[in-house]
Order: sequence, then C-alpha cells, then structure tokens
Amino acid sequence: MDARIVYLSVEEEKEMTEERNTWIMTQTWEHLLFAHWPVPAELLRRLVPAELEVDTFEGQAWIGVIPFWMSEVRLRFLPVIPYTTRFPEVNVRTYVKGNEKPGIFFITLDAANPFIVNVAKLWYHLPYYTADMSIEPRTDTIHFSSERRNSALTHRFRSSYRPVSPPFTAKAGTLEHWLTERYRFYCRCPRTHRVYQGDIFHEPWELQRAQAEIAFNTLTDEYGFAATAPPLAHYCRGVKARVWSVYRFAGT
Repeated sequence: MDARIVYLSVEEEKEMTEERNTWIMTQTWEHLLFAHWPVPAELLRRLVPAELEVDTFEGQAWIGVIPFWMSEVRLRFLPVIPYTTRFPEVNVRTYVKGNEKPGIFFITLDAANPFIVNVAKLWYHLPYYTADMSIEPRTDTIHFSSERRNSALTHRFRSSYRPVSPPFTAKAGTLEHWLTERYRFYCRCPRTHRVYQGDIFHEPWELQRAQAEIAFNTLTDEYGFAATAPPLAHYCRGVKARVWSVYRFAGT
C-alpha cells in the first residue's frame, strides 16, 4: 500500500492537533539514535493493546530503541522547569495505528531524572522507569549507557554511535519516513491498563545514516526478542518539539 495514502503529512498533522486543543509543553531532543530491528508482527501483537493495530511496512513489523538527550522541558508561557535542565533517556517503541491513525506505541521509557519519571507517569500515563544513565559526546561519536534501577531483571543498554552521511529529510513512502515521521503516540497506563494517546509536533527530522556499536542491550529481552543483530541505524542532531495533552483513546 502506498504510504502517502495512509499517513498524514506534517502540515495535516499540525492542523489536526491545533484544531483539537492547544499545545502545553515544549521539549528539546538531542543526539538521537534511531536503532531499529525487524520483528515478527505476532510477537508485537502480544505487547500492543487489542484496541490498537500493529502497523507494518510492506508486511514487516519493527521495534526501535531510541537513546537521546532531553533538555529545555518547559510548560507554555513558563520558564524551564527546575531539575530538567538536561538528562539522558531511552525508549523502546513500536508502530501502531489507532482508528487508522498511525503513531508510536511506547513499550517502555527509561530516564535519568526521577522527577520527570514521576510526572510523566502521573500526567501522561507512560511506562517510565528511573535508570542510572550517561551520555557523552566525544568528537563525532556519542557514548550512551543506561541501567534501570530497582529492577528484578537486568535492563541495560550501552552503545556508541555516530553519523556517517550528510543530513537528509526522509521522503514519504520510504522506510525511514515510516519509522520516524509520526506525530501521535499511544501508551498503556501501567496502573489502570487503559490506552491513552497524545499528539506532538516538530519540524521533519534531519536524519543521517549512522554507525552504531551496541555493546549491551537487554531492554527487549523480556518480550521475547533479543536485539543483538546490527540495527538499521539513523542519527539526528536534534529537534524542538511541542507536546499536547494526553487523552483517553476511544477505539471504534
């Protein structure tokens, strides 16, 4: 199926979110690695709520691990929120459709800032965990490390990554566009198990193909998928995003 028929453009997504309500928060995301692996759709079906459809590209489902630096978290018309100056984060995600609207489904999110973890769990119903993390740019390479706190299982991720191509904007209909240009997220509240959705907007990603050396990754092990093979890897220097309020997903 032609992805240009199914997926809304950046302009259409922007109009849709602005019509619904007003954005409430901005965030800056820096030094992102998009590490992706193809996975069987039936594996993801066990992780994704029944209300949502597992999305595929040319019949193939994907799972992503996305480490980055979060900064400049601020509510609209207010200064930067204290204790949120800059901190590392990594999320595990896959791709879904809710009522035919494509989006990201967050499986887990780990962050080094306990304040943000607690706020995001309460306000946004996201499956956040606190982790001991570090991110260190050295010349052209980013070194990232994460280990979740107070977990009965080992949830660790350690990688070094760097861009290896000029920046480009993914074209509609390509796998890169399908994986990255999404302006809605879905999640299942860990406490109530209800499904929520939220909208975001930012300028299109300026991607670069990346070389990623993943020394350790157990973030997906408990879901029956060991992400040990070299990933499809892309890098982005960063974007500034606007975030809307989260609301309960109403399936058809």
